[in-house]
Amino acid sequence: MLRSGFFWKLYAGYSALILISCAIVGIMISQRVGNDVLAEIRQSLKAQAILLEEATIQGFAQADDAAWQVRIRALGAKIDARFTIIRADGVVIADSNENPAEMDNHADRSELHEAQAKGLGTAIRFSNTLRMNMMYLALPVQNEGRLLGYIRTALPLSAIDQRLNHIRSAVVLGAGLSALLALLLGLLVTRHFVQPLASMTTVAESMSCGDYDKRLPVSRKDEIGELARAFNRMAESCRERTDTIVADRNKLSAILSGMTEGVVAVNQDERVVHLNQAAAALLGATPKECLNEPIWQVTRMREVSEILGDTLRDKTDAQRSLRIATSSSDRLIEMHASPLHDGQGKVVGAVAVLHDVSELHRLETVRREFVANASHELKTPITAIRGLVETLIDDKELEPEQRDRFLEKIKDQSLRLSSIVTDLLTLSRLESDGNQSAKATFDLRDVVIASVKDFMLISEERGIALETQLPDVPLETMGDEEALCQVVSNLLDNALKYTPENGRVWARLERRDDYGVIEVQDTGIGIEPKDRNRIFERFYRVDKARSRELGGTGLGLSIVKHIALSHGGHVTVDSDPGMGSVFRVFIPLASTSK
Repeated sequence: MLRSGFFWKLYAGYSALILISCAIVGIMISQRVGNDVLAEIRQSLKAQAILLEEATIQGFAQADDAAWQVRIRALGAKIDARFTIIRADGVVIADSNENPAEMDNHADRSELHEAQAKGLGTAIRFSNTLRMNMMYLALPVQNEGRLLGYIRTALPLSAIDQRLNHIRSAVVLGAGLSALLALLLGLLVTRHFVQPLASMTTVAESMSCGDYDKRLPVSRKDEIGELARAFNRMAESCRERTDTIVADRNKLSAILSGMTEGVVAVNQDERVVHLNQAAAALLGATPKECLNEPIWQVTRMREVSEILGDTLRDKTDAQRSLRIATSSSDRLIEMHASPLHDGQGKVVGAVAVLHDVSELHRLETVRREFVANASHELKTPITAIRGLVETLIDDKELEPEQRDRFLEKIKDQSLRLSSIVTDLLTLSRLESDGNQSAKATFDLRDVVIASVKDFMLISEERGIALETQLPDVPLETMGDEEALCQVVSNLLDNALKYTPENGRVWARLERRDDYGVIEVQDTGIGIEPKDRNRIFERFYRVDKARSRELGGTGLGLSIVKHIALSHGGHVTVDSDPGMGSVFRVFIPLASTSK
């Protein structure tokens, strides 16, 4: 507390007030006492002069100056005062201290003039005779209205000064003691008032640093005690509000951090005040390093800076699109910006939400292509069936052989149409069910054996050798056995369709780490590198004419991919044009499958 500037200012003010008050009171008392002493001495001199007045009248009548001199000198010695008898013409006839013959004429003395005019005269001046300051009091002596002379009494001012000095010393001592006691009392009073304020300052500094747990002791019943209680209530309220703000901020931060959409907020100076991880990934920035940096330095994407700047300037919502070129494909970003307002409705910044719609755009493209391809694939057999049926209806005289050939074609197109619909339904079921299909544990060798058995006859008819290579130990997995049989069947069907006569097809099963690998290899036409990434798309064909001729729907490999993914696996392909292809399906084994 002794280091408190406020304490010393308050105490200095209090001390100055006490000292000035004591000085003023001391000076006034000293002056008053001095005046009273002078008045008392003047009254004493007057009384002495009055007592001497009667005798002086007789002395003037006797005209015996020598006798008067003796009496006056004796009287002055007894009273310890100076007496002077002066005639009306100013001649000194008797003096208690000096020889009258040696004294000057006193007719010009001011006290005599004042006594003659007012009946009493006083003066303070330096006495050339005694060589000291004196106080003189003159009283006129009259007899029957005639001025005989003057009686003058005098007292040295040294005695008066000595008496005044004693009085002043007493006044100064009393004032000093009073001031000292007042200063000590002021120290206690100041400490009594400043100490709670110092405690409040300490608690306030703790609150400014985020510590809201400190409280002030409340023991006083006065206004300072009420202030301390109010301060404690304020600290508790601030702590509760701060906890609420921190909780809300953490919730908001968690929400913004967990958003898949990018969020970037700037202040009025277009400096970044918030950037979540999704926005940082889209803009190629780091959230912590971007705070308080201008938005045009955070990202070189002009559209982001422009939409935030336009929102701040126009104070309205804005919407734009942004295309970001990447090594694999372009990313399409939808931007929505809105102004930020404070509690008074004033615009203090702007926030932009960046939504990556690349996947939606891709899915929309896939949907449009799928609709177009499905429509085209369904239109072909439907058109063929319609044309053949109309021919049969319109031509009543059609040859039986021709009619049978038309009916055979209608049957083939119906089967093709049925295959397309069946595959579409299978894809729909796989995409809608995901991993919800009934699961059971089975041996992958049984899947390969059953599928190969179904295609042995077809391979013999086409003159293609179909071989099987299986491990000696079971490879068990958990999943849908029928679906995995369809995987192997689709791969074998494609291998046999695109392998020429006298070719070879292998169906293998082996274990690689925690996966069972189903491998179908052929010596067929192979796949161009540009087509390898697209062969698993719906209705995509490497050789469209040959595929339709062989009855393919273009959905087989897409079904293979979805079944593998639904079992937690994946599909790969290795192929060279003219050298054949190798398809590998990786399925987690029972100990690792989920």
